[in-house]
Amino acid sequence: IVIPPRSTSIPEQGSSCGGTERERHALRIASLGRMRWQEETGYGRRSIVETGVFRLTQITGGRLSARTFGAQKAEAKIAVAIANKAIRAAKPVMVRVR
Repeated sequence: IVIPPRSTSIPEQGSSCGGTERERHALRIASLGRMRWQEETGYGRRSIVETGVFRLTQITGGRLSARTFGAQKAEAKIAVAIANKAIRAAKPVMVRVR
């Protein structure tokens, strides 16, 4: 899991490799910029997944009501299908204009 350091985080002067993972990320952000770092680490993808899981928990109420594992799988598939339909209905169609 990659958690970005705060925007006010300043890497230590003179450290080339950084001690902790967080310090290495801060150095990388300082050298590349935050947006490039997010692309490099896949951070934007993580954010999209977190949003999707949040939507699912809103639909299901955070719990499955079925008792058996097979029924729980079916219930989860139905919730995912509903979420996918809602996303497709609300997602605008984007076209690049030159």
